[in-house]
Amino acid sequence: MSGRLRISALVAVAALLVLPLTGPAVAADGPTVELSKSQAGTGGSITVSGGWRSHALLMLLICGQSEPSRGVIGGTNSCANADGRAVTTDAKGRFSRKLPVAEPPVPCPCVVHVATVTGATAQADAVFQVAGHAVQPLPAQTAEGRLSVLTDTRLDGSSGLLTWFGAPPSRTLVFTVGNVGSEPVKNPVFQVGTSHGVFAPQWDDQQWRGSIAPGKKAQIRLPVELTAGAHGDYTVSLKYGGRVLAEQPWGVGRPWGVTLFWILLCLVVPAAVFRVGMAVVDRVRPRRAGRPVRDFLPLRWRLPRLRTGDRTATPTSTTSALPWFTPDSGPGTAGRLSAPHHDSPTSPTTPTTKGPT
Repeated sequence: MSGRLRISALVAVAALLVLPLTGPAVAADGPTVELSKSQAGTGGSITVSGGWRSHALLMLLICGQSEPSRGVIGGTNSCANADGRAVTTDAKGRFSRKLPVAEPPVPCPCVVHVATVTGATAQADAVFQVAGHAVQPLPAQTAEGRLSVLTDTRLDGSSGLLTWFGAPPSRTLVFTVGNVGSEPVKNPVFQVGTSHGVFAPQWDDQQWRGSIAPGKKAQIRLPVELTAGAHGDYTVSLKYGGRVLAEQPWGVGRPWGVTLFWILLCLVVPAAVFRVGMAVVDRVRPRRAGRPVRDFLPLRWRLPRLRTGDRTATPTSTTSALPWFTPDSGPGTAGRLSAPHHDSPTSPTTPTTKGPT
């Protein structure tokens, strides 16, 4: 009896050791999503788990008007974006995250939509029912042409001087699509979205004018523009028919002109305030006798006065000022107080009278 117990115990231990090793391979056939509940009401929560590639950043959303075979028809506009959650897979590609149940903005059928945020595009859906939420049938599929991206997307264009000072960066998204359907595609409407970091893309509808026959291809050029002052790592996404066709990274440089402007502003404003304050103090404070008044007006330039030697000084005196002469007794000044006259006793022009000898 004891031998049977030992054998059963050994078998149980071996099963416990082998069970983790014989589990399903993580992301062997692509991304997988599993839900702890297939139905829950608003206010509750479910656990979303599955397999993906290792160290991938994922976004979990509850989306309406969608099913796994057709995807999310309205894109992220059909999802409860405010109640979404992000999760990062481990080294083996496994992940598990609690997701609050919220009603999407469109009726069910609903799914839990899991998609990568950065890196290679990958997504997976799992059927989920929001209890108490309206349910409507999906729109019928029409037998129209289907477009597929044939070449890698690229962004043409460059930033100008205005972008360096905060103007909105703009590029042109260029790609080539082919019609793999049986009907021609006329004036297709693409959705171009831009996202920054872990935020969901902001989609913008853009219509391309033209027709693509079955089996033909065409080059599409669509403008892309960000907000003013945008900088950092952005992702440009292209969507058609409710499915994301391509993603293109876009690294936007920092507008250093705006930074330079603020630095100069921080230097000029304090200097102007200082000069105005000094001008006010100079006007208010009492002035001392014999002290020159300084002018601190901010818009007045103080230019140095030009001097040309001693020409601007007081005129020099022509009279010598020797220490042993006074101004009245200098050389050549004695005897000049009266009219000039000759000291000679006789003069040829002056008659003389002679008395009797």
